[in-house]
Parts: sequence; structure tokens; C-alpha cells
Amino acid sequence: MSRILAVAGKGGTGKTTLAALIIRHLLRGNRGPCLAVDADPDANLGVMLGRRPERTVGRVLQDFLEQKLSLPQGLPKQSFLELQLNAAISEGKGLDLVEMGRPEGPGCYCSANAVLRDFLERLSENYRAVVVDNEAGMEHLSRRTAGKINDLFMVSDHSVKGIRTVMSLLELIDELKLNPERKFLVVCRTGSLEARLEVQIRELDLEYLGTVPEDPNIVEFDLRERSLLELPEDSPAVQAVAKIMAALPAEARPEPAARIAVRR
Repeated sequence: MSRILAVAGKGGTGKTTLAALIIRHLLRGNRGPCLAVDADPDANLGVMLGRRPERTVGRVLQDFLEQKLSLPQGLPKQSFLELQLNAAISEGKGLDLVEMGRPEGPGCYCSANAVLRDFLERLSENYRAVVVDNEAGMEHLSRRTAGKINDLFMVSDHSVKGIRTVMSLLELIDELKLNPERKFLVVCRTGSLEARLEVQIRELDLEYLGTVPEDPNIVEFDLRERSLLELPEDSPAVQAVAKIMAALPAEARPEPAARIAVRR
């Protein structure tokens, strides 16, 4: 059974970096195949993973709305859309990537979003883990296009403003009735917490997992446009994420491939 791990937080907190490092951890731990879903319009997850899809899902939906009235008779519109959505998947060994993007034109996307939701739910069945990098407003989650969330990682930087943003996002999650199975907090760009932040974190309705420090290797990899999947094991951020993933409840960790029964 696939697990949906979603990462959310305001821009600049390190959430996309965390999403990439979670994917690296899962793949190195033989917990693939994985599906990476970049649901942030400021798409950077693919770059961090060394990938760039040729088309975004948003572009596919836009093209579909423009072409659906001119499709040949006898060609089901849903089948055509699903075919185009499949073509938007960037495939790789153990890791596929879907870049959501954002529709660029006017029009109603309700029916298309319903097809997209069903498509992603069926697609996720092919993976042990689906890691979703969300924008701060969680647009795709609010439209229910990301499916049921098992584990939601809220990301903050080492600031009062960052923690308050997490509070606001938690209120949004309640308003949208997203109901993730588990909610966690990770503080990035620091190796430790100040006492004042610890007090505020204890007031949040989620479990605090730890910190991810600034890592010079990540800066160097960014400058050289190298995939974070290639980071060495002794990188500080890699080690921190390993501790964070080990701190998850057992039921929240995707099982290694050797422990999963083969379906027949």
C-alpha cells in the first residue's frame, strides 16, 4: 500500500529541500519506487532531483480545455485527458516525477480536477511512497487533487514568524477538513532551537520531529546543478533527515522492498 507524505510551509523555509531529502532517504533505504509530486507553482523539486518534466499537469489541463470541443467523435474525453496526463510523467529508475504547475487560462476546472484526482489516486498505487511538495496555500490539497494524506510534514525556519505561519496552515487544514493521519513539524536551517521557540512549538497540534541544519554540501550542489539524490551520507542535512525519519512512528514509515509481499 502506498503512503502519501506531504510537505508544506511558507516559501524559503527549506520545505522543498526537505522533500528532496526525504525522497533520497526512501530510495537509499530501498523503500522505492517513489513518486515525487511538485505541487508548488514555483517548481524547484524537479531541479533538486536532477529532473525537469517537459509538461506540467497545469499545462495538460489547459490544453485539454482548449481542445476538448474539437476532439474526434468517438474519443472519450476522459481517456484523452488521462493519456495526456500519463505523458506528463517524468520517469526514472525508482523515481517518477509529476510537476503540477498551475492552469494559465480562464475556465472551470472542476471536471478536469476530478479526473486528475482519480488519476493521481490510481497512479499512487504503483509506488510505495508518494512525496508531495506543496505550496504554502496548499491549493492542490484544497481542491482534493492530492488524495488522502498519511503523513503531513509542516516546515518552519528558525523564527517566530515561521512558527506562526505553521499555526495558520494548521487552521487552514482544519477549515479544509483535510484530516491527515499524522502531522509533524520540522524546523529547517538550524541545528538547535531557542527556548522561546520551544515554548511555541509545544502549543502546536502536531509532533515535533527535529531540525535540519544548513548544509554547505547542498549549497555546492545547487551551484553545480547536481541532484540532491547524490549527496554523501556524511552530509549534515542527510544525517538529520535520517534521524527525523527514524523518529517517525513505525506505521508511518514505508516498508523496505524486501518486507513487502509481492502481489499476484
